[in-house]
Amino acid sequence: MRRGSHRGHGSPGRAARTARVLLAPVLAALLLGAGTDGSGETVSLDGDHPGERLDVTLTRVVDPAGPAPAPGADRLVAVGLRLENTGTVPYEDSPAPSAHLLDTTGRRFTGLGGAADLDGAADAGPALPDTVTLAPGRSAAGYVVFRLPREARPAAVQFALDSGLGSDVAHWSLS
Repeated sequence: MRRGSHRGHGSPGRAARTARVLLAPVLAALLLGAGTDGSGETVSLDGDHPGERLDVTLTRVVDPAGPAPAPGADRLVAVGLRLENTGTVPYEDSPAPSAHLLDTTGRRFTGLGGAADLDGAADAGPALPDTVTLAPGRSAAGYVVFRLPREARPAAVQFALDSGLGSDVAHWSLS
């Protein structure tokens, strides 16, 4: 098991427990509704094809990302990610469907595609483009935006290659 990644078998182990301890300040700030710095932990993901490898870093979580929603309305949450192609072949993928936000009840939310979905969340920062293409050694950074019900409380962020269908999954616990 890679540090910070969890493939769904066995216990998360020491790395996951360490990530939870490191991310405790993130959760506290999320519950207070403030922008926070993420763990800064980088997780390396292998793709399904030879030479595919991506280092993904959770850089920041902004909740809410934009003005306070009207009563009963959903809110936007922005997750900052840094993607670095550490493989030997070009990386091309869509970061929004590759990213998921899990809430404390286990619901899973997929990132919104399209720059228009960042409307109202501009204070978070620039969105990652709909498609990211990176030559080996290159990187990109930006935000993926999620629409969550007002009562939902973020608990974890996940990222997988191949538009979220890859077998190697990065997992950052926010609690």
